[in-house]
Amino acid sequence: MTKLKKLGAEGFTLIELMIVVAIIGILAAIAIPKFAALIRKSSEGASKGNLGSIRSSLSIYYGDLEGQYPAQLAALTVQSKYLGSVPNAKMPNYHADSATEADWGGTGAFPADNVGGWAYNNVSTDPNVGQLNVDCTHTDTKGSIWTTY
Repeated sequence: MTKLKKLGAEGFTLIELMIVVAIIGILAAIAIPKFAALIRKSSEGASKGNLGSIRSSLSIYYGDLEGQYPAQLAALTVQSKYLGSVPNAKMPNYHADSATEADWGGTGAFPADNVGGWAYNNVSTDPNVGQLNVDCTHTDTKGSIWTTY
């Protein structure tokens, strides 16, 4: 005669299941902060890329108009000749994503109103006319101040 296996005789004990749950909890405790840091770094990279594309568009505009910068960044989006739209500056943990533009104000110094978005120098008499920065004085994940980009 062959022995028949009892149904339900195989499985995991309660202690084995508790160990598995504990291991999953430890892995989640390690992975979630790392995942949040990766999201923040990707937002910072997106801001740097957007800053570069706007600066490139400003340079092309400057060349097309033979030495004149636009009065506002929105001029780059007219008929989508230079940009389709002004992209957002993403500064996670400090400001909401924003494409707003803070004007330089003609002081020669960075405006540092620290509200997010872009800071654009449109004062034609300023030697730094056409300069574009991220309008944030906080630091990124590497400790660099946003305004230095």
